[in-house]
Amino acid sequence: MPDLDLNLMVAAIFALIVLFYLVKFLFGPGQIFLRFVGTGLVGAAILFLFNLVGGLFNLTLGINVVTSIIVGFMGLPGLIMLIILQKLLG
Repeated sequence: MPDLDLNLMVAAIFALIVLFYLVKFLFGPGQIFLRFVGTGLVGAAILFLFNLVGGLFNLTLGINVVTSIIVGFMGLPGLIMLIILQKLLG
């Protein structure tokens, strides 16, 4: 049977604690990133549908990362805000 000394046990406990906090850190920002990607995709889909219908009335918005995330997070108020900004600025 191998000889277990105090240094080996302390190192193993320290390694488990470091591993726990490393995994906890990696899963937190990962979930935030996935939420941004998901809402961005939903926003892009909404903008795409809006451009299909709005094209009939000569009203379209550009689909990019910023507008997709705005529409994804804010929904209909974000879409209306982007339309108003587009009309005010140009």
